Amino acid sequence: MGVMKRLTSIVQAKANKALDRAEDPRDTLDLSYEKQLEQLQQVRRGVADVATARKRLEIQATQLQQAAAKLQDQARLALSQNREDLAREALSRRSGIATQLEQLKGQHDQLVQQEEKLVATTQQLEARVSAFRTQKESLKASYTAAQAQTKIGEAVSGISESMSDTGLAMQRAQDKIEQMQARAGAVDELLASGALTDLSGSSDPLQAELDKTSQQGQVELELAQLKGQLAPPAPSGALSSGEAASSGGQPKNDDGEAAPGELAAEPGSSPTPASGAGGEEPASDDLFSLGDGGQP
Repeated sequence: MGVMKRLTSIVQAKANKALDRAEDPRDTLDLSYEKQLEQLQQVRRGVADVATARKRLEIQATQLQQAAAKLQDQARLALSQNREDLAREALSRRSGIATQLEQLKGQHDQLVQQEEKLVATTQQLEARVSAFRTQKESLKASYTAAQAQTKIGEAVSGISESMSDTGLAMQRAQDKIEQMQARAGAVDELLASGALTDLSGSSDPLQAELDKTSQQGQVELELAQLKGQLAPPAPSGALSSGEAASSGGQPKNDDGEAAPGELAAEPGSSPTPASGAGGEEPASDDLFSLGDGGQP
C-alpha cells in the first residue's frame, strides 16, 4: 500500500508539472469567462421560465374571472325568469371559481417573488461577469507583455531555447572540428615515424630497398662534405730540406725504417734509385708522397 501510494504521488506530481508547463493563463481566463457566461445564460433562462409560468397563471386567472362574471349574469337572468334553482346553480359554480382564483393568486405571488430574486441574481451576475471580463483582458495583456519581455530578455542573454540549441550546435561543430584536426595531426605523425604504412606509396620491397640504399648513399656523401668543410687546410709547397735529407729519398717500410738490402746514402749525396739486376723502380705511392721537391 505504501509503494502504491508513493507511485500515485509521483504520477500526480509529474502530471501537475506537465500541466503547469502546458497551461496558458490566458486560455484559463477565457475558459472561466465562458463558464460565467454559461451560468448567466442559465439564470436568464430561469427568469424567462418563471415569467412564463407567471404569465400563464395570469391568463388562467383572467379566464376564471370571465367565467365568474358570466355565471353572475346567468344567475341574474335565472332570477328574472323565476328560476331560482338555476340561479343557485350558477352562484355555486361561481363560488368554486372564486376558490380557484384564490389558489392561483397564491401561486402567482410565489412566482413573482421567484422572478424578482432571479432578476436580482441575474443583475449581480451580469455585473460580476462584466468586471471579470475587464480584469481578464487586463491580466491577458499583462501576461502577454511579460511573456514578450521574457522572450526578448532570453534572446538577448542567449538562454532562450532556440539560442541554446544554436549554441549547442556550434559547440558540437567546434568539438568535431578539433577532434578531426587532432586525428589528422596524429595520422601525419604516425606516417612520418613509419608506424603506419603509406598506402599511396609503392608496395614493392625491392624498390623500397633501393630507395633505402640511395638514401644511405646520400647521407654518406653529405657526411663526407661536412668532414671536408671542418678539416684544417693542408700546408702548401714541398717538404723542407731537412726532412728530405733525413729521409734520404729511400723507400721505407710501414714502420718508417729503411727497406732491407738498401744502403743509406751519405749525407749530402744525391739518392740513386735502385736499378740494375733487380730492375725494380720505387713504388708509385712513395713518389707521390715526396711531392715536387723529392725528385731524383
